[in-house]
Amino acid sequence: MKTEYARHASGRMFENNFLEAASKIHPATPFAFYIPIITGMLGWALWSGTTRVGMVALFAPLGYLTWCFMEYTLHRNLFHWEGNGPLTRRFHAIIHGYHHTYPDDPQRLVMPLGASIPLAIVISGLLWLVGRPDATIPYFFGIVVGYLAYDYLHWAVHYKKPWTNWGKALRSHHMAHHFACPDKNFGISHRWIDRLVGSTQVRGQAAREVAAQQEPTQR
Repeated sequence: MKTEYARHASGRMFENNFLEAASKIHPATPFAFYIPIITGMLGWALWSGTTRVGMVALFAPLGYLTWCFMEYTLHRNLFHWEGNGPLTRRFHAIIHGYHHTYPDDPQRLVMPLGASIPLAIVISGLLWLVGRPDATIPYFFGIVVGYLAYDYLHWAVHYKKPWTNWGKALRSHHMAHHFACPDKNFGISHRWIDRLVGSTQVRGQAAREVAAQQEPTQR
């Protein structure tokens, strides 16, 4: 994937005015939309006896963990898939290429509802087919909490100055993905899966590897 980018700028994604407007989203929108839904869903499940606190304590963290792997897999295998033809390259440009070209566009740092709602419907529909709402409701709750954490942290690493060592490390991890090694550091709300599968790279390491590759041609 190419690393050309324009800092502190924005561009147009669609010629159609409606699609262009729909591709932009205020960072607070996903939280205002999903938090009442998942809180009400889990509260109803506990109040009605559909699930129990013990099941929530077990399956909500499993849902969160599932999102971590979904985030990594989607980012690495779908968002960075460019294909070979004009349609696949246009698809890539819409879902992720624009973000790499304009990494500081504040209206495109969280996922638009038009993209997240269909994904949520597919996941919840599959869990409904599984049955066992005592397990699948807290599991879905954990997935959505993981997604919201991802949306917030992705916005924060681009838009806010970190004030903790963890935040600084997370920002450095993601900025390296944007500006030094787009084929590494796919975890956004976490770094541990990159470490687990060997796709971690830091900015200094990337620079040294590029320099080492250029040395033979410079002699």
